Amino acid sequence: MSLSLCSEFDDRCQRDLKESLKKTVQTVYEGIAIRGQKTFLNQIYTELYILEGGSGEVNQEHEVRQIETASRKQGTTIKLEEIFKPGRDQPIRTVMTMGVAGIGKTLLTQKFTLDWAEGRTNQNIQFIFPFTFRELNVLKEEKFSLVELIHERFTKTKGISSFENFHVLFIFDGLDESRLPLDFKKNPVLTDPSKSSSLDVLLTNLITGKLLPSALLWITTRPAAASLIPDEVLTPCCTINLSWGSNGRGQSAKAVDNEFCCK
Repeated sequence: MSLSLCSEFDDRCQRDLKESLKKTVQTVYEGIAIRGQKTFLNQIYTELYILEGGSGEVNQEHEVRQIETASRKQGTTIKLEEIFKPGRDQPIRTVMTMGVAGIGKTLLTQKFTLDWAEGRTNQNIQFIFPFTFRELNVLKEEKFSLVELIHERFTKTKGISSFENFHVLFIFDGLDESRLPLDFKKNPVLTDPSKSSSLDVLLTNLITGKLLPSALLWITTRPAAASLIPDEVLTPCCTINLSWGSNGRGQSAKAVDNEFCCK
C-alpha cells in the first residue's frame, strides 16, 4: 500500500473513532441516573479552570508542590484544552487528576474527549483512547499486546497495526476502582507494543514510559488511591489546583514533565 493510501486509511480510522467517541460522550446522566433521562454534555458543562501555584515552595525530596500552598498563591489560570500545554519548557506527558467522588473527574475527561472528537481543540492529538479501570478489571486475567488492547476496545482502529508514529492520548479513569496489582517493582520491562503480556505489565510499563513513551496519559482517581502509583514513577511532579468556574469546588492534579518521566 502506498504512503498516500496509508495516510488516507489512517485519517478514515481517526474520523471513525471520533464519531464513535462523540456518540459515547456527548450525552450524560444529570443528577440521579434514571433510565432514558440524559442531557447533552455541552449544555451542563461548567468551564473548568486549573489554578497552578507558584514554584517557590517545593518539597525538595519529591519536587511535589503542595496543594495547600499552591491554592493560596496567585497562579496561572489554564483552560481545559490547555491541560497538556501549561507553558513549561518541557511538554507534559502525564496528568493525574485527583478529587473526591462526584466532583466531576469523569465529566472532565469526557468534555476533553468531546471537544477533540468535534474538532474544536487539541487536534495535534491524533487518537484518544479512553479506558475506565472498571472495564479493565474485567480483562485482568487476559493477555494483550498494547495494540490488541486498543483494537479490543476501539474496533474502528483495527486496520492500524502500530501507533508508535502517532500522537496518542490514553485516558485511564477511576484508579481508585482498580483491581489490578500495578506492581511497578516486580513487573518485567515491556517496550514492544506488539508483544502480549498481562494487563498489569502492560499498564505499568505504559505509565512509566517504557512502553510507547511518546504517548500522553491522563489518570483520574480519588486521593486515597493515588499512592497506587509510587511517587518515584511520577517524579518530579507538581500539584495544581482545579476549580469549576467560580463555585470553588476544588480538585488537584499532578502534571509530570516528559523530560523526567521517560528517563
